[in-house]
Amino acid sequence: MSDSEAKIKTESDKIRNSKFEIRNSEIIFDDVSKFYGEILGVNRVNLQIGPGITSLVGPNGAGKSTLMNLMTGLLRPTRGSVSLLGIPTDKPEALFRKVGYCTQFDSFPRGLTGREFIKSFLLVHGFDSQKADALTVTALERLNLLDAADRKVAAYSKGMRQRIRLAQAIAHQPAVLILDEPLNGLDPMVRAETIALFRKLAADGLHLIISSHILHEVDMMSDRVVLVNNGYVVAEGNIHGVRDEMEEQPMQILIRCDKPAKLAAHVFDEDSVVEARLHQDRLGLFVRTRDADSFYLLLNRVVAEGEINIESIAPADDDLNAVYGYLIGAEGGGS
Repeated sequence: MSDSEAKIKTESDKIRNSKFEIRNSEIIFDDVSKFYGEILGVNRVNLQIGPGITSLVGPNGAGKSTLMNLMTGLLRPTRGSVSLLGIPTDKPEALFRKVGYCTQFDSFPRGLTGREFIKSFLLVHGFDSQKADALTVTALERLNLLDAADRKVAAYSKGMRQRIRLAQAIAHQPAVLILDEPLNGLDPMVRAETIALFRKLAADGLHLIISSHILHEVDMMSDRVVLVNNGYVVAEGNIHGVRDEMEEQPMQILIRCDKPAKLAAHVFDEDSVVEARLHQDRLGLFVRTRDADSFYLLLNRVVAEGEINIESIAPADDDLNAVYGYLIGAEGGGS
């Protein structure tokens, strides 16, 4: 090992073995409204978000992305103010070192390897080369991507591209991590590993803000849930066992895989599955289940057996508004 590589490893070990230094503070929305011309984004939002995992839940167009973009300073409120750990969000330079943001957009600079993708981000934002190398190694290790670090990102699977974006978001060790649908496209095992990473980051003191449509995962990993509808925060607090109470609203899931017919045979062994049908391109399977936890355990077993290659899993609920309406009705008081 060269002297340079030894220095990088030493610095990386220091980073990996240290806790994130987080000031005990909050993300604060103070009577915030955002309008796009005459179109409402969010209206009269008052929130105080502490450390841990907070999930934003709501149908498309509810205002979740607007809230996330207000936290990062990408949007300015029309009325009211947003501060993040005591920093006003109209100060982008001060915000950068505090915030990591992982969007849904699956696009990358052409020709970069995973290592270059992360390191270039750190260099642009003022880290010297040696520190950037060490932070890059740490981020790759956290997401189990070190073996793929020197491959082109363009050759990564969808799940690996999702993970490299997450690695970039945590590379500079932010205090706040904002994640827009971070579990989409991940296979069951990687999904479980990623949720475990979120819990580890939260235990280290981070604020994680996660947008998700997969309700059983929101319930499983969140310390707090914020329900958003038509630009308003309609409820907030702890929500446990939501999917267990919702037998009248089965979850619909689309699994992309190489042998959907064979997967269907496994699926029909589950009593909780009420429907399974092939996607029209015959490379996917739609499943409706009343017990999401049991179904995801089944998928884990299928992946472990190695007979079926599962490429991705995504919610396909046409009835998300009805599910969401149930949540509001069940927990409507808020806090």
